[in-house]
Amino acid sequence: MTKLTHLDAAGAANMVDVSEKDVTSRTAIAEGCIVMQPETLALIRQGDAKKGDVLGTARLAGIMGSKRTHELIPLCHPLLISKVKVECELDDDLPGVRVMAEVKVSGQTGVEMEALTAVSVACLTIYDMVKAADKGMRIENIRLRLKTGGRSGTYEAP
Repeated sequence: MTKLTHLDAAGAANMVDVSEKDVTSRTAIAEGCIVMQPETLALIRQGDAKKGDVLGTARLAGIMGSKRTHELIPLCHPLLISKVKVECELDDDLPGVRVMAEVKVSGQTGVEMEALTAVSVACLTIYDMVKAADKGMRIENIRLRLKTGGRSGTYEAP
């Protein structure tokens, strides 16, 4: 069984010491979606949301969220992130918006949490921007799709 690195010998939560780890290039890609009524998706597509540019605001919020992950998740390290890319794609089949985030860093720890936070915050922002039209929206399927770099190597979701 894999040992949980955020627990000390007594089982108490602690921040992992990464000072002896090599600095490597690390990337994480996360995805998720927000499902809504077709009429709500049409509002976003037409640019008729009362609060303004839904997708542009969500992209910026996702970027900002990734950079503040260490302030939200207690045991995450503050990182000097080198790239954050957030994409929001309208999807009639959901109906809703698919969100993808890619985060890169050269550092001693990975950026999985930063990518997951970017997707989460972008989806929450979309909810906030159009909740007046659709309070029944669902944020779903947030997951890590890809992680590269570091001791554990590459992970790709099936």
